[in-house]
Amino acid sequence: MKPALIFQQYIWLINAFRRHGRMTLDELNERWVREEVAEGNPLSRSTFNRHRDAILDMFGVIIDCDAKNGYKYFIANREVLDDDSLERWMLSTMTVGGVLSDSISLKDRIILENVPAGEEFLQTIIRAIKSGKKILMTYQRFGAESYEKVVAPYALKLFHQRWYMLSFTGRHYATYSLDRMLAVSLTDEDFEMPKDFSPQDYFAEYFGVLTDETPMAHVVIRTYGKTPNYFRTLPLHQSQREVASTDNYTDFAFDIRPTADFIGELLSHDEGLEILEPASLRQQFQQRVEAMLRRYNPT
Repeated sequence: MKPALIFQQYIWLINAFRRHGRMTLDELNERWVREEVAEGNPLSRSTFNRHRDAILDMFGVIIDCDAKNGYKYFIANREVLDDDSLERWMLSTMTVGGVLSDSISLKDRIILENVPAGEEFLQTIIRAIKSGKKILMTYQRFGAESYEKVVAPYALKLFHQRWYMLSFTGRHYATYSLDRMLAVSLTDEDFEMPKDFSPQDYFAEYFGVLTDETPMAHVVIRTYGKTPNYFRTLPLHQSQREVASTDNYTDFAFDIRPTADFIGELLSHDEGLEILEPASLRQQFQQRVEAMLRRYNPT
């Protein structure tokens, strides 16, 4: 069987349990045959068990069996489908890819976002991460001359349709955008990421990829109109929580380092959002809004 077809079966199984909850193998097989997942062929127990093992290895999703209550199968760790892990991203990407591959006739009616350059360096960087080899990159920041630098690639992060590489330069951590890389090659120089270093923890106090010395802050925003729905359906940060709600507004709180990435995201909501605290951030927003107004109303 072609790998693409097998992957589609993995995706179907995960989504079947997500939609329908606990099912016996007979109930699962009934849906499998009805939806013609394998051209109408039944799902054997041996195939199901192989797929369960592969789904665990690939996506970290545990399909367990409740032997005490009718031998019903279920996803035992649904939380992995709700975080920002690689497995969750892979599942989402492959699900969309499978749907689109079955809908190629509608290509003129499905509009996607452009992705900047840099993806051609992903394979080399991933090889470097896996093999523990430093890379030599040629990099050019906006409005500056290009330069070469040898760095240890620690992790990759996708943010606003751009890939970024977290690296250690020998003195400090630095984040580089792949679309600003002109060339990337492996070196013979080894590196080892410290065992107590976690890329997830490194970015945990930030929104986006900017990780400067902005101090931690307890940020409270007030949202109006339809804006609260955007925050509810797609939280900006793991610390986000809804703290108050009325017919006129909803307040959200964050414990975060309010860097330029975070501020820019809040500004994108225009009049639908107001900063309540801290006072320093509210004043900073006010200054930015006033600066924008001066561009439209020069004196």
